[in-house]
Amino acid sequence: MMLPRKIMMIGLVLVVAACSRDRDVTLTRFKNTGDGPDEFSIAPGKPLEAPESYAALPTPQPGAANRTDQNPKADGIAALGGNPAATADAGVAPGDAGLVRHAARYGTDPTIRQRLRVEDKEIRRNYGRRNIFRIGPRDNYTDAYKRQWLDSDAEQRRMRNAGVITPTAPPPSSR
Repeated sequence: MMLPRKIMMIGLVLVVAACSRDRDVTLTRFKNTGDGPDEFSIAPGKPLEAPESYAALPTPQPGAANRTDQNPKADGIAALGGNPAATADAGVAPGDAGLVRHAARYGTDPTIRQRLRVEDKEIRRNYGRRNIFRIGPRDNYTDAYKRQWLDSDAEQRRMRNAGVITPTAPPPSSR
């Protein structure tokens, strides 16, 4: 009499877990387990300083960058003697225009980011349902995306068998 009751309870727990709400499945196991603040989420601003001329200040725009906002990449470039304006998005560099034109020769999909976001959410949701217990020290991200990994050795063999010259690849092994 006791065994069927335990089986029914386990079955009920599994049914309730399967009917849980649709949520974003997190595949990595990084968690903030402390009670305090997350020190990496706090970005202090630069110190305030008086401008040389108040008339030369740009007009404020909602959502635009502030003069006291941190920009670690540009600050690092400036500290090493470079031009911090190089971090500004100025489109495709003239030296890369030919590469971009060649890569887009068959057309581009302007909605690729949205489509990939939906497909990735579906992969994570499906994998999260299969691995509800998350047993063991493995990273679930690796398990979920393992089928999408590229095998560079197999691709190199395929290209060499097709007669494509691969000058930067190591020479073929004598196996």
